[in-house]
Amino acid sequence: MIYLKTDEEIELLRKANLVVAGALAEVAKIVAPGVTTRKLDQVAEEYIHSQGCVPGFKGLYGFPATLCVHGIPSNYVLEDGDIVSCDCGAVTPEGFNGDSTYTFCVGNVAEEVLQLLRTTKESLYVGIEHAVPGNRIGDISNAIQQYCERRNYGVVREMCGHGVGRKLHEDPEVPNFGRRGTGPLLRNGMTIAIEPMINMGSKNIITERDGWTTRTRDRKPSAHFEHSIAIHHGKADILSSFEPIKEVLGERFI
Repeated sequence: MIYLKTDEEIELLRKANLVVAGALAEVAKIVAPGVTTRKLDQVAEEYIHSQGCVPGFKGLYGFPATLCVHGIPSNYVLEDGDIVSCDCGAVTPEGFNGDSTYTFCVGNVAEEVLQLLRTTKESLYVGIEHAVPGNRIGDISNAIQQYCERRNYGVVREMCGHGVGRKLHEDPEVPNFGRRGTGPLLRNGMTIAIEPMINMGSKNIITERDGWTTRTRDRKPSAHFEHSIAIHHGKADILSSFEPIKEVLGERFI
């Protein structure tokens, strides 16, 4: 069932998403070679608690951490040239979820990887442009797929965006591939997370034995960007924000 949100509920969702934006900005301050993904997780969790919220992912479906680095944060030490996707959620005291993802560069990243990140992020905004009343979910999905596949990237099938509200994952699902004119009708009051996951190589991924860690089958890089949005007053209203990250990264902002 798709739950349409009131103006008040949308503002509470914005509040949650801006906490996530702040947490990701704190992560941006320390992403560097030599830092562990566990440290990124610690920084994000401390910030979320400092804002009177709680991590949205921790304990959900048994996940043990605040950040999903498309796997569980660990003692893995970031190396020069890595990229790291940080998917983060926060829940307000009123019970509303924020959800956003940014893929960070670690040190000096190869130009072809930077281009993957740029394309993935651009495809997110292309998808958002189609999130207007009267369109359908498939219009968002197809726009992302076409934008990325025309540039010879692989679009992950197994993971997708979703509705977001009092639950982190609500209906409808928002795939990053599909046919125009298909899927649920977009209406004012719908709140969804759009999150392209795009591979440099093939679309195929595998999940490791821990049940959480995913990687590309061909071991080529993959990028992930996500915004939570409301379809509000006839247009897409982006509830999350990359601006705090931009303020931290400056010229290094993708």
